[in-house]
Amino acid sequence: MLQDNFGRTIDYLRLSITDRCNLRCRYCMPEDGVESLPHHAVLSYEELLRITGIAVALGVRKVRITGGEPLVRRGLTSFIQQLRTLDPDLELTLTTNGILLAGMAEALKAAGLNRINVSLDSLNPERFREISRRDGLDAVLAGLHRAAAVGFSPLKINMVAIRGVNDDEIEAFAALSRENPWEIRFIEFMPVSTGLEYDSRQRVGAAEIIARLQRLGHLEAVPTSATAGPANCYQLSGYAGKIGIIPAVSQHFCGACNRLRLTADGRLRPCLFSTEEIDLRSPLRAGGSDQELRDLLLQATGNKPLGHRIGSDDFAPASRRMHGIGG
Repeated sequence: MLQDNFGRTIDYLRLSITDRCNLRCRYCMPEDGVESLPHHAVLSYEELLRITGIAVALGVRKVRITGGEPLVRRGLTSFIQQLRTLDPDLELTLTTNGILLAGMAEALKAAGLNRINVSLDSLNPERFREISRRDGLDAVLAGLHRAAAVGFSPLKINMVAIRGVNDDEIEAFAALSRENPWEIRFIEFMPVSTGLEYDSRQRVGAAEIIARLQRLGHLEAVPTSATAGPANCYQLSGYAGKIGIIPAVSQHFCGACNRLRLTADGRLRPCLFSTEEIDLRSPLRAGGSDQELRDLLLQATGNKPLGHRIGSDDFAPASRRMHGIGG
């Protein structure tokens, strides 16, 4: 088992399979001048599968596929099928912006994917375009309904609430759970990197989000499910779905963090906000043994910090942008 120096069991691996994306969300990357990794720098599916197999042998029980936007990489469904062969009980999940989801949902389900999270920050077409710098709201909504139709459940929608940008839509997002058995998750804005158009002063805290939701009716805390991750779960009286709130900054969940992140170019990050990265690509391509890769996974686990430093005077945002780290 992977266990860090603070007694946390690490059983969750996030795999970024690409840094490319078909949107240009303002809190993630600039509109222009985004240089994608060259093809040779990105880990092959075979390399990703080898690392994941070693991680599963060390006790990893959940793998989330991220990007960039993972649905833009060819061969994804075959990769998911290969991941499924590592362990029939492995929890395989994926985070997507939903643009391509309608056309791929059925194949993803057939490949063995368990769950999908869709990132969506506005239900207004013009505002969607303003935030993401692209059209596509209709495609995302179609993807959500198609994913639900082929059996993905619980279907989760991630909304980053940003003051003065989309915080007036909190209630509208919650209303999506009135008739649909979906989990609407509100995530506190995190200043992952520098040079973004929004800053920490625009963060809408968990307490304020709860207060806004209470305007819709009785909001009751409900037991956290095994798939809830860091979300605090609630339900509005009479609603079919649930509400999740991820207080990543105001009530950070570092004490229960159970994850490692692998970037598309083969760097293992012990913490989302860490500047430390452990190179796995070089030993992979130099003929390194499974034991060598295993030792690097153990090293990354041992290097996990107790918590992030957001809000402290010495906090320094990561040099990489979110699309390069893995969402």
